[in-house]
Amino acid sequence: MFKRNRHGIQIKSPEQLEKMRAAGLVVGRTLDLLKRSVEPGMTPLDLDSIAEKAIRDEGAIPSFKGYQGFPATICASVNDEVVHGIPGDARKLREGDIISIDCGAILEGWHGDSAVTVPVGEVDPHLTELMRVTEESMWRGIAVLRPGRHLSDIGHEIERYVKSQGRFGIPQEYGGHGIGTEMHMDPWIANHGRPGRGPVLEEGMCLAIEPMVNLGTDRTRVLADDWTVVTIDGKASAHFEHSVAVTHNGPWVLTALDGGKERLTQLQN
Repeated sequence: MFKRNRHGIQIKSPEQLEKMRAAGLVVGRTLDLLKRSVEPGMTPLDLDSIAEKAIRDEGAIPSFKGYQGFPATICASVNDEVVHGIPGDARKLREGDIISIDCGAILEGWHGDSAVTVPVGEVDPHLTELMRVTEESMWRGIAVLRPGRHLSDIGHEIERYVKSQGRFGIPQEYGGHGIGTEMHMDPWIANHGRPGRGPVLEEGMCLAIEPMVNLGTDRTRVLADDWTVVTIDGKASAHFEHSVAVTHNGPWVLTALDGGKERLTQLQN
């Protein structure tokens, strides 16, 4: 039922890609709602409640809730938290914070996974630039997803762009992944490295591209909750992610409401 190539990477049929798109749109719409909901005084747990209701109202299931014991619908990582922050109500968002929201949903057995970093009100220009660089590096990595390219070309392009923009840190131990009938599948995708290595990209592959970029060092540590990853130096981090299908026409961004057309067209011009 599920085709895999010689590297064990799941290859989707056109019909299966349509189901991936449906799951991706649930996530895309949920994140769009969350971006519009973020404001000073809210707690990450408030956002988690909004996300769970939105996902379930579409007939889908939150991917993260219960995954390896994770207790919530979204990961909510504030300021120096890189990824996997557990939403709580002990801290309210304040003007000038940034919050990375990672969201996943399962619809009819297929997964969507996407993340954004959102400013809380007006933020420091350095944080605005951090978010811009991180998001742009994601799109440049996505643009690589064409049949015949190599897997490592993605991380190479992400790293090349980030390094061209200033002194930012890219955590080496975190990256993207395959996605389909499971949230995390082969292959793992580094956000750095040399080009021309690893499996050749094929039509029907679906990959989650997700750079994490720090304002300072690339070094991180995990807090006592065994989930939340923070920067060693306490400086801010940003995280953007989309689930993307490789097609003969190029990348199809499954979790972008427009399929990625606007941003990918801009990169081509």
